[in-house]
Amino acid sequence: MTLSMYQASGPVFVRGLENLAAILAKGAAHAEARKIDPAVFVNARLAPDMLALARQVQIASDAAKGCIARLAGVEVPSFPDTETTFPELQARIAKTIDFVKGLTAAQIDGSEERTCILKTRNDEIKLRGQDYLFKLALPNFYFHLTTTYDILRHNGVELGKMDYLGRS
Repeated sequence: MTLSMYQASGPVFVRGLENLAAILAKGAAHAEARKIDPAVFVNARLAPDMLALARQVQIASDAAKGCIARLAGVEVPSFPDTETTFPELQARIAKTIDFVKGLTAAQIDGSEERTCILKTRNDEIKLRGQDYLFKLALPNFYFHLTTTYDILRHNGVELGKMDYLGRS
């Protein structure tokens, strides 16, 4: 059985984003139950030189929508990075899921050899679709999803492995 580029990207990003939304919901509930200002969590970071939780969520969203768009050969949607609350972060995740689900297997399958171009501050990175997905986009997505989990867990939110992996 062959694994398609769609199977390896779209549903994987959706599942991760849904798990991320559930993790954030637990963070918001924890803050409310303990009478902690939610901004404490949204602005928390693991180390002084790391990005805050809100930025971690934004980058996870960017990794998912950027990858799936490039694989499909469509324009990457631009979302302003203005979220400062749990509800705003949840809305961004929902918008990202909607975008990912809006692309079809027909648009993504066969993108293994498609050139994906990522613009950086000083340069341009060109990768084959398969290399982009497996060597850059998925690891980057999971890094930021994991860091979000770790920030909340470090701050006392009761999270476990199944929150990260998701059910089903």
